[in-house]
Amino acid sequence: MPERILEPLGLVTGPAAFASIRSGQALPFQGGPAGFLLTRLIEGGADRGVVPVTAIPPEWQALLPPITAALPRFAGLVPRLPGGPLVMGIVNVTPDSFSGDGVEAEAAILRGRALLEAGADILDIGGESTRPGAAPVAPEEEIRRILPVVRALAPLAPVSIDTRNAATMAAALAAGASIINDIAALRHDPDAPRVVAEAGASVVLMHMLGTDPRTMQADPRYADVALEVLYFLRDRIQALGLPPERVAMDPGIGFGKTLAHNLMLLDRLPLLAGLGCPILVGASRKASLGRLGGVAEAGKRLAPSLAAALAATARGAAILRVHDVAETVQALRVWLAATTNSVAKMQA
Repeated sequence: MPERILEPLGLVTGPAAFASIRSGQALPFQGGPAGFLLTRLIEGGADRGVVPVTAIPPEWQALLPPITAALPRFAGLVPRLPGGPLVMGIVNVTPDSFSGDGVEAEAAILRGRALLEAGADILDIGGESTRPGAAPVAPEEEIRRILPVVRALAPLAPVSIDTRNAATMAAALAAGASIINDIAALRHDPDAPRVVAEAGASVVLMHMLGTDPRTMQADPRYADVALEVLYFLRDRIQALGLPPERVAMDPGIGFGKTLAHNLMLLDRLPLLAGLGCPILVGASRKASLGRLGGVAEAGKRLAPSLAAALAATARGAAILRVHDVAETVQALRVWLAATTNSVAKMQA
């Protein structure tokens, strides 16, 4: 039988969502408070049409629970911002970060503390640049860069280590990190799945075309980028056999995608909800946003980064990986107040 997939459409928030769900015209999206009014039926990769949730065929309804149920808490974490996503602050310990904020250990520690004060829930520490065309860094050098930063910041907050290398993962976990953020979804290093499993670590699995940042942007092509990312993430989650609360999935904005691919992934983010794991989006300061916003310099892409963060949140992102934590938290506060129609609650 061809594989069937339900894609939630027509998301509603606030009082409209509450009324629509209560009347049976909408279903809760990821446990609510948002709801969805429509679904696209996809069978064997083909679009079988869009129907109201009240008209989903009986033989398709078994696909609904992962979409309508509340998400597991990734790594057991509760967002500091009530009703909002987890905010993952980026701490680069690299001399060649695409965003222009690469620093040495002492400055990285100060940055991590500042991000926590600004409202970050997680600190994501990386010692190897993964910008398009970046040269690989030996694990020994990567460990030298990140270890003092992990040791200093892990007692203060949950720490994620942004790495493809099993040796770096093991060293960071031993130093206090609890989350692995791997752009290669544990495919680059054959020892990576074992390291994660033995440590009981939580993991972010990202989609990237291939496994090499040096070549990922060389003419990326997809028949349907959203479906291909869905299939990839589904297969990795199943292959690794990790429980949903220990897995977050990242569609990989900017990793082996054109501008059109990135926009399609943001727009169709709810498609991933059927996998039942939290969605992480890392669009902060990406070059594609700069092209859209007319901003060439990475460090000046705050406005397009905030727009992408809010678009992702509106479509079900449970984790936002960002450079500008304070501004992201401020924008989320306003967005949450507007979409829940509860200013008093946000001020409490």
